[in-house]
Amino acid sequence: MAVERGQFSSRLGFILAAAGSAVGLGNLVAFPVMASKNGGAVFLIVYVLFVALICFPVLVAEIAMGRNTRRNPVGAFVALAGERSRWRWAGRLAILTPFMIAVFYTVVTVWIVIFMFRAFTGELETLATTNAFGEMIASPGIFPWFIVLQFIVFGILLGGVKGGIERLARVAMPVLAVMLVLLILFVLTLDDAMLGVRYYLIPDFSRFNGGVLNAALNQAFFSLSLGMGIMITYGSYFSRQDRIVSSSRLVATADTAVAFLAGLLILPAIFAFNPSTNPDDLSSSSIGLIFTYLPQIFLSMQDAVGYVGASMVAGSFFVLVFFAALTSLVSILEIPIAYMIDEHNFSRRKAVLIQAVLVTTFAALAALSFGMSPFLTDFIPYGGGTRSFFDLIADTFSEVILPLVGFMVCLYCAYRWRDGFVEELSQGDESLKGSFLQRYLSFSLRTFVPVVLMFVFINSVAQKYFAVDLLMVFAG
Repeated sequence: MAVERGQFSSRLGFILAAAGSAVGLGNLVAFPVMASKNGGAVFLIVYVLFVALICFPVLVAEIAMGRNTRRNPVGAFVALAGERSRWRWAGRLAILTPFMIAVFYTVVTVWIVIFMFRAFTGELETLATTNAFGEMIASPGIFPWFIVLQFIVFGILLGGVKGGIERLARVAMPVLAVMLVLLILFVLTLDDAMLGVRYYLIPDFSRFNGGVLNAALNQAFFSLSLGMGIMITYGSYFSRQDRIVSSSRLVATADTAVAFLAGLLILPAIFAFNPSTNPDDLSSSSIGLIFTYLPQIFLSMQDAVGYVGASMVAGSFFVLVFFAALTSLVSILEIPIAYMIDEHNFSRRKAVLIQAVLVTTFAALAALSFGMSPFLTDFIPYGGGTRSFFDLIADTFSEVILPLVGFMVCLYCAYRWRDGFVEELSQGDESLKGSFLQRYLSFSLRTFVPVVLMFVFINSVAQKYFAVDLLMVFAG
């Protein structure tokens, strides 16, 4: 007997849930860092163009596949291509990828919870010291927080699509937006904050190069949760009476808006902390910026608002980041859960419990790879150095694999499912059929989008495993 899958209660519920999935650590921290290191407004312009021209067609294609088949990524490819088709391997890759992403995302979210708690309990000065983060991640004391986080995450997932995922998104996304705006308004009142605003918004076209293109495209693709099966799965919960294209546009707009606002928070805060900041000296690591640099910035605010006030601002920021990480983590884990429900007729409770055991086990191993286990810490050599088990998972599944899955989605929708794709987009939106937008979506998926994604995949492999940037090679 088939298990009831669930469905979003409304178009708004889908948009909030999909936006909650897309909005994560990449938006709130990686985007401002990349913008600052790649010419400010020049990066913003290129990023928006990539979202509109490259990422948006892929987003629409993934949602259309999910809604048409009412299945997870494996089920979607099997339903469209046939049980024995090799396309099912694309779906399997889109199940493995989010599972492994959830492993390292769980570890990072645990760190966020710990910093949030310690900021609110008066330990901001300790968090701002050079060794605080390194000591925390190497301590067994992080594991009780694993239990707390897993109860929250899998408790939400037990609630299902409407009772868990959609309910979380309806609360978390408005709260996230309000907190982000309030923090921006506060930071903009600080001395020298406008230096950061000017740097962020006034373009420096002399800094436009291949590195800007590569950074903008990677950030745009990964930020929208493409290539990991999330949008296929969420599309399977989307009503056939609602319009795919306009809903996808709102999801992309919301994701881009949060990233843009995050820049208005982080860059002014950095310049308020140090007006002579050289953005090229900032860490390119989101993790490095969140857990080492930003606590120092928040502590410096005590001259304006006192130590308690600075601690409250820091704690509020980590609450903001926690909401973003939580909505993304729940969305990522829904993919393997939906697979178990669809393909193996597991009950939601059984699927959630199995995923809880598997993710917790792998995440614990990843957490041990920061010094607690020498074997996992020096796990494998590549890219010019020795990498940990955590590094291997993060590098492979958060960056390398995603454009490959996106490439496969493009090819299938453009060539194997071409007419069906157009018909699915027109379902609930008859005016789209034959329009310029519909023709553009079909043309882009058939021509330049898969070419760009394949290049991104090849370049990501070269960068991560061989320390070679092909864009720089060609430019040179």
